[in-house]
Amino acid sequence: MRSIWNGAISFGLVSIPIKLVNATENRSISFRQIHTEDGGRIRYRKVCELEDREVTQGEIGKGYEDADGTIIPITDEDLSHLPLPTAKTIEIVAFVPADRIDPLQMDSAYYLAAGGAPAAKPYTLLREALKRSQKVAIAKYALRGRERLGMLRVVEDAIAMHGLLWPDEVRAPEGVAPDTHVTVNDKELDLADALMDTLGEIELDELHDAYREALEEVVAAKAAGEAPPETPEPAKAGKVLDLMAALENSVRAAKESRGEEPTAPEKKEAQVRRLPERKTSRAAPKQTAGKKSTATKKTAAKKTASAKKSTAKTAQGAKKTAAKSTTKSTAKSTAKSTAKKSTAKKTTARKRTA
Repeated sequence: MRSIWNGAISFGLVSIPIKLVNATENRSISFRQIHTEDGGRIRYRKVCELEDREVTQGEIGKGYEDADGTIIPITDEDLSHLPLPTAKTIEIVAFVPADRIDPLQMDSAYYLAAGGAPAAKPYTLLREALKRSQKVAIAKYALRGRERLGMLRVVEDAIAMHGLLWPDEVRAPEGVAPDTHVTVNDKELDLADALMDTLGEIELDELHDAYREALEEVVAAKAAGEAPPETPEPAKAGKVLDLMAALENSVRAAKESRGEEPTAPEKKEAQVRRLPERKTSRAAPKQTAGKKSTATKKTAAKKTASAKKSTAKTAQGAKKTAAKSTTKSTAKSTAKSTAKKSTAKKTTARKRTA
């Protein structure tokens, strides 16, 4: 691996010659900008605004833009007078526990390689001291024209250095957390713990960049004149109606993916429960089983009594109707007989008169 910086580690009065090597590499696929009509490359050229011409790298220097837009030229000679004792030295300033370092501060990672045979002894001494103390070293160093903060730790048999952001370069998480007050109960926490336990751990070496692999397949297909492979549509995420049901389903799905059979309570609880709909009117208060049976008996008795009353009323009505019809028929027959008698009397009287 090619070194990007040569210097020394200052460990008290001990000086360890080292070489700085990149510990990471960028494996992402990069694209060039092209003209879509003819496929020509799009390039950026460095042009002087005053002379309106392209300039070479040797003609380019540094300048600081003031608040009013004025450019103040800064030369390499001006920078050489800066009080930068760490220009070629990684100066260890303290040893602290690893958990004192906020992961938000971590930046680029490097390996520190011993610079020759004379550096092997002090290099090994520093490495073993870090191992036994179970601490990390905080150091200052200069790289690419500025002083930086670093953390030294042991990785296998080598010393690695992580570039750290200065504390004032890390933003506070203001306005990020939810403003709404939310209460989480113990059952929800238990389900979340069960989900974490079910998912378990994973070897980070097994993870890979699936997007980059798919992109490589697309590039290879286009280069061969073939149609790019079709990507399956992602599953549509359903609406989370109940957090508990979502957690229960997640635990069940995680167990099934690992070949474990969910227990009977989990199968029963894994059914999605919809939230109850809001009612516009107040519901009647619930009654106990004893009150319900008593009320049922009273209702049945009331129905029986009303049925008897209606039957009695019907019978009375029938009797009244029959009595009325009998009275009417009697009156009719009496009227007829009276009429006959009067007719007979009239006839007799007429005969007598004749």
